[in-house]
Amino acid sequence: MDIYPIEKALEKADEMELDLVEISPKADPPVCKVMDYKKFLFEQKKKEKAMKQKTSKVVVKEIRFGPNTDEHDYEFKRKNAEKFLKDGAKLKAFVFFKGRSIVFKDKGEILLLRLAKDLEELGKVEQMPKLEGKRMIMMVAPKKDKK
Repeated sequence: MDIYPIEKALEKADEMELDLVEISPKADPPVCKVMDYKKFLFEQKKKEKAMKQKTSKVVVKEIRFGPNTDEHDYEFKRKNAEKFLKDGAKLKAFVFFKGRSIVFKDKGEILLLRLAKDLEELGKVEQMPKLEGKRMIMMVAPKKDKK
């Protein structure tokens, strides 16, 4: 690593047919580096693209129940919920109360807690059943596989 005055550094960069890039302008004297700037930018873009590919998008699947959902419908929706969790998607299960059915809040909560109990091997409850307006919502996240 050599230290040159700015004029000499520019000459060296021209001689090597490379660019003189200022790394730290606030330093005294300013720090510069001789490099191929286009190649540097290309490498940066490549790194960013690789980082973007590694990130995973969170998919949220919804399952809707009524407060008086019968056994067959419950089993059908539970199987779908299991499939969603196995695929790695988060699950948003909710009971929708229409009209006067809001008086069956306890039935809706029991239904969601039963679903949470049935799915405990595949997922972890992120948010316990909570009433928001006319919906009682529960969030379930898939459990991470230990490999």
